[in-house]
Amino acid sequence: MELKSENGSTEKSSEIPPPTNPMVTPILTDLYQLTMAYAYWKAGKHNERAVFDLFYRKSPFHGEFTVFAGLEECIRFIANFKFTEEHIAFVREALPGTCEEGFLDYLRQLDCSEVEVYAIPEGSIVFPRVPLLRVEGPVGVAQLLETTLVNLVNFASLVATNAARHRIVAGNSKLLLEFGLRRAQGPDGGISASKYCYMGGFDATSNVAAGKLFGIPLKGTHSHAFVSSFMSPDEIVEKSLKSADGSTSCEDFVNLVQTWLNKIQRTKFLTGGFGDTNLSELAAFTSYALAFPDNFLALVDTYDVLRSGIPNFCAVALALRDLGYKAMGIRLDSGDLAYLSCEARKFFQVIEKEFGVPDFGKMSITASNDLNEETLDHLNKQGHQVDAFGIGTYLVTCYAQAALGCVFKLVEINNQPRMKLSEDVSKVSIPCKKQCYRLYGKEGYPLVDLMIGEIEPAPKVGERILCRHPFNESKRAYVVPQRVEELLKCYWRAKMREDMLPLKDIRDRCIRQLEKMRPDHMRRLNPTPYKVSVSAKLYDFIHFLWLNEAPVGELQ
Repeated sequence: MELKSENGSTEKSSEIPPPTNPMVTPILTDLYQLTMAYAYWKAGKHNERAVFDLFYRKSPFHGEFTVFAGLEECIRFIANFKFTEEHIAFVREALPGTCEEGFLDYLRQLDCSEVEVYAIPEGSIVFPRVPLLRVEGPVGVAQLLETTLVNLVNFASLVATNAARHRIVAGNSKLLLEFGLRRAQGPDGGISASKYCYMGGFDATSNVAAGKLFGIPLKGTHSHAFVSSFMSPDEIVEKSLKSADGSTSCEDFVNLVQTWLNKIQRTKFLTGGFGDTNLSELAAFTSYALAFPDNFLALVDTYDVLRSGIPNFCAVALALRDLGYKAMGIRLDSGDLAYLSCEARKFFQVIEKEFGVPDFGKMSITASNDLNEETLDHLNKQGHQVDAFGIGTYLVTCYAQAALGCVFKLVEINNQPRMKLSEDVSKVSIPCKKQCYRLYGKEGYPLVDLMIGEIEPAPKVGERILCRHPFNESKRAYVVPQRVEELLKCYWRAKMREDMLPLKDIRDRCIRQLEKMRPDHMRRLNPTPYKVSVSAKLYDFIHFLWLNEAPVGELQ
């Protein structure tokens, strides 16, 4: 690809890779995009310059914010937009009626070299009606981008928002692990969910493919099947384990574990809680520790958490400590998670005190078992000792809301503003090419997102500006911004173009923006509505155009 520099010279840009999913091609679209493109072409309108806004109308999950995600995949799609001969052949068959060969020739040469894309940076906190992307270009090709762009933004933003909401409830001190691959809607749903949950504030994933594709940290240990596959410690053939520094070797690690279990069983502060533990579980834990002495984390609820799982884990952890290793902790996957985590913490603290093991009482406790935003909130209210949460089904499927509802609306063609009207005011679009700004108050929090006409002067720090609700005449307020942030940046085809950041940097941006939003806008229940406004000039123009476009009724 080539870009024009500011002095007009042509520079070779770095090649933008194709979309992560190879199914994202020009024919990943709705049929009516192709029929409209054909009709534009037949009417000679296909090269008319158009402007489209991609936005959403209502924040998801009964909240007041959304995390914008999917931009990189949109740019990858646009950069590599090209119909193949195989695509052309299928379009010829798919279009109703007879398709003229000239239209197919038009599709053959079509690319996005005349398209410009302005967008809010990925990972940003965004609000309803504000354009997430503004697409400018020939109406024929811009129309063909609609379905794919909406598809790439809709789920990405929804699941990133879901992840961010879980992060807010859990708090910044907790580790959040995405465990949803097996419950996701197909392979692409699983891969996308892992990527955008990480962007929204999760720390790691169990999804190995996502780890490879996106560099997301991987986490995972074993399941109940591994524990129940063992019958007895006698099954363990290789019993030796070298010390962490390699200087010594324990020839019978199984016996060392049993010795520690006997010591734990004789501890006066613990004898009332359990008797004999499940030895097949002990065998499984011992075997796993022999395989992963540096990363031993045990699932302790296969048989009985307090009477078997935790004592068995402690025996193995103490045996590992004798050889210079440090166990990672336990995972709870069933039962009363608040109660069990508190009891487990007490058990670890007794072990630390009785055997003089520094920091054993701080052993990590991970909880899973169909967790969601609501159960995290309940656990916080009940009081718990969980350090990490493994969350799957409700997270990656966005169980609480099926879709975000992004739309792609024509707002200008041939420099003429266009407007979509509706009896439902929420579906009335805001016309014309717009600039968008976020205005900050004295406390450093965002106060309002403001849309203005393209030729209006930008708002300035310290200058009073009237902000109006787009459609409600009585909702208006003066704002004197202490900081002004321009939201839309150019990401495709202009003299200067924003770089696409690595995923971790986008995640950091998301977390920073979550932290600088006013808490009452972000709370889980009954959040304060965030203000999205237009300038006085744009407000007047919206209503002038509305009156001009709306037919006048006649009463008889």
